[in-house]
Amino acid sequence: MSSWPKLSSALFALGCVLLSSCGFQLKKASYIPDDLKQLVLHAEDERSALYMQLQSDLARAQVTLLTEDNAEASQLILLKDSLERQTLSLFKNGQVAQYELAYSVSYQVIRRGQEPIEQRFELYRNYQDDPNNALAKSKELELLLSELRRQASQRIIRQLSLL
Repeated sequence: MSSWPKLSSALFALGCVLLSSCGFQLKKASYIPDDLKQLVLHAEDERSALYMQLQSDLARAQVTLLTEDNAEASQLILLKDSLERQTLSLFKNGQVAQYELAYSVSYQVIRRGQEPIEQRFELYRNYQDDPNNALAKSKELELLLSELRRQASQRIIRQLSLL
């Protein structure tokens, strides 16, 4: 009975050694380059949900958003975000049972003295529809779109760290 604590300590130590020797590291927060720590954020529609989400996420990433055009500051321009819906399956009566949602985002980063960099990506989700529960399904769709915008914002910030 007294050897159990020693054995468990030895197994724990062995596990730590094996884990560290394979190169495992905890994921660090996104590193934003110094020249992108101050940004001018533009969008065609500055009241869009993605624009507001991106403002919030950039502030959490310790990026200072400048309110006016500054020749010294880099710019992040949201060019377009759109949602497309495609039918995946139908009920026997011909009503849509399942959709695929494709959320497309394109943006441009302009750094002083460099060529603009344009990025584009898409996020996909499946959405099951139920005409008998229309109100609940519309709320579910709103939550799904909110989650897509949050993921798009976080992806933009991750991509900024790679530029």
